[in-house]
Amino acid sequence: MELATNSGSKISVSDKVFDREFSEPLVHQVVTAYLAGARAGTKAQKTRSEVAGGGRKPWRQKGTGQARAGTRSSPIWRTGGRTFAAKPRSFKQKVNRKMYQGAMRAILSELLRQERLIVVDELKLDAPKTKSMHDLLSGWNMGHGILVSDELDNNVYLASRNIPGLHAMDVAALDPVSLVHADKVVMSVSAISKIEEWLA
Repeated sequence: MELATNSGSKISVSDKVFDREFSEPLVHQVVTAYLAGARAGTKAQKTRSEVAGGGRKPWRQKGTGQARAGTRSSPIWRTGGRTFAAKPRSFKQKVNRKMYQGAMRAILSELLRQERLIVVDELKLDAPKTKSMHDLLSGWNMGHGILVSDELDNNVYLASRNIPGLHAMDVAALDPVSLVHADKVVMSVSAISKIEEWLA
């Protein structure tokens, strides 16, 4: 299939990458796994055996008028341990390489069908100026957008970071969550070629 660039020229792209049927279960699984892998999983609480103190009975068993108590580290005490204490753990989910690539193909194809994918000849600026970036993106109604290039140009990165909702990245940093949440994705021709090498 052919895609038109911002200059009016056309490039041929692989149907395997940009003309795939959208699989919602696959994309959902991959996006969920990606988000789960980003969780820190560092939450930690103490059990009754890890709380300091509690080595002897607070008071004798009978005769005080209070309920019997064996240790100050009991979970029913305010300063005691937790009954089911949280421990550091990994939330990572296994996703096969073919599943990940298949989800990326489905997302890119859907972006193209919904006219949310814009192809430009190149993503470069002469100076790191926000005004220059606004001029480059004028008329596309970006909203939450992504700029994807083969190799991230430093001027593009500096000019884009001052625009709310706009993120610049190279192909290696591309991920399914960013693509799904983006209103518009602007890709250079060189980035398209690199993605085809990766996913074809």
